[in-house]
Formats: sequence, structure tokens, C-alpha cells
Amino acid sequence: MTRPDLPLLFLDVDGPLIPFGAPPLGGYPTYPGPVPYGNPLVARVDPALGPRLLALPCELVWATTWLADANDCLSPRLGLPRLPVVDWPATDAPDNGGQLHWKTRPLTVRAAGRPFAWVDDEITEADRRWVAAHHPARALLHRVDPQVGLTDADFATLDAWLRTV
Repeated sequence: MTRPDLPLLFLDVDGPLIPFGAPPLGGYPTYPGPVPYGNPLVARVDPALGPRLLALPCELVWATTWLADANDCLSPRLGLPRLPVVDWPATDAPDNGGQLHWKTRPLTVRAAGRPFAWVDDEITEADRRWVAAHHPARALLHRVDPQVGLTDADFATLDAWLRTV
């Protein structure tokens, strides 16, 4: 359901929801539940993140290369409804000399002037500068540590920012 009165929260999967990279001592935690498509990384998705995401004052949107598979594979595990999905363009526009993330422009277009937060593990200062210069509303580009995923501190930052919009 579209809620234009709320800011958007563009949510990436790999990194924020599925930690990856060099595993912590003892390995990554895994959580019981079905593993759709036989993808063992899905076991790393903490189902407790779903209610926390739903509690944020925003409209959640998948912003991931998982595309509609995020709804089929992850939404049920997280207890989320089917979310809108960003359809990425077939080709990318020039990216300021390789500094701009390929998602930055499409997310700004998708926001269509609405305030938004973007949660991803690949956000850089170049992305923040570009959005500040090209997007008329407030935006929070929040980088998550991909080895850890979303933490209490990340949720506190997102909640505080979303409540000020």
C-alpha cells in the first residue's frame, strides 16, 4: 500500500539483512526456518528484523538485486507483507568517474521528490553529495556494516531520522 505521507525506506538485502564477508569468530549466526530456493545465506536473516522494520514510520521498498525474489524469499521469513520493488534500469547513466553507486540515481528517481532513507552497505560520500545536490527533499543515506548487518544502533538512527521528516 502506497503511503505518500510517509518517507520511503529503500532496503538492500545483502549486507543489511544478510551479513557477509569475513565471518566473525564462531561464524555467522543462523536462524531456524525454511530456506527458500535452497539459498543457505537466507538462514542468516534474523526474523526479528521484520517487526522492527514494520515499526519504523516509513513505507518500506525493496532496493536490491533480489528484485521480486525478495518478496517471495525474504518477506515471509521476516513477517513482512509484499513490498514494492525498485525495478533497476537496464543501463546505467554516467556515474561521476566511477564514484557514484549505480543505485543512487534510480533511487532518487523512484523517490520522486519524497523524503527517503536508503539502507545499504555500499553507500559513499559521493552518493550523499549527489543526492543532496539533486534531490529536493530530505534524504538519509545510511551505510550498514556488511559483516554485521542491521544493528540496534542502525535502527535507532533510522527511527530518529524518520520521525523528524
